Amino acid sequence: MPPLADAPVDGLGVTTADGVLWVTLDRPSRGNSVTRRMQRGLVDALRTATGDPTTRAVVLTGAGDRHFCTGPDLSDPEMAPDPTRAPGDAARILREGSQAVVSAILDCEKPVVCALNGTAAGVGASMVLACDLVVAASTARIIEIFVKRGLAPDGGAAYLLARKLPMNVAKELLFFGRPLDAEHAHRIGLVNAVVEPEELHPFVAGWASELATGPTRAIAAAKALVNAAPDTDRSAAFFAESVVVEQVAGTDDVAEGVAAFLDRREPRFTGR
Repeated sequence: MPPLADAPVDGLGVTTADGVLWVTLDRPSRGNSVTRRMQRGLVDALRTATGDPTTRAVVLTGAGDRHFCTGPDLSDPEMAPDPTRAPGDAARILREGSQAVVSAILDCEKPVVCALNGTAAGVGASMVLACDLVVAASTARIIEIFVKRGLAPDGGAAYLLARKLPMNVAKELLFFGRPLDAEHAHRIGLVNAVVEPEELHPFVAGWASELATGPTRAIAAAKALVNAAPDTDRSAAFFAESVVVEQVAGTDDVAEGVAAFLDRREPRFTGR
């Protein structure tokens, strides 16, 4: 696999096993808050995963059992508010930081599974919502904390919530900033499954393994079509569907899928 960065990024664990890239926010003593360097590392890891044929699924999680990510680390000089900033600086920092991370998750051509191990607050919650699938520990929480700090929602929070929930429910989460426990998040569809904390990583590893042995290009096509669907009219959606069907039809995995059906056996996909 190509190198993910010129050097390891403090606070970010990146490992690969059996076609699955595991990315861990690893600063439990600081709530797994992210530094600007960690954000760059996350973007690099996800972009590299897209282009690496040996990576066929991604898992995003946090270290420890208390926090997934509590947002930006404001003690990082590149993150801390600066009264000398010129107009436009804050917007650029947001675009190149939190928004870039959320976009990298959404744009990654491999399925991204969140193992939600603890509290996800603010931008941490946006990272969770951007993932394709979310498995939560029963002790996990999601908090749209912005209103508690007097801040406008950022990191794509409104964009993501409005595509996953009825408008009034999205507004309730953003207006009040109340913690959403794992079971409640599951009931309203933000989380795919809830398991006990000790079962989280084995459960997610099972899902990731199944994804990593699946037809990678077909899954990428499904992800792209579903992500685009809320912003697309029917004619545009059907045209995009016809294009990706044509592209995927020529892959080795389609040939294998048809052969396996005819032979009455399980397919052995290679992701190509």
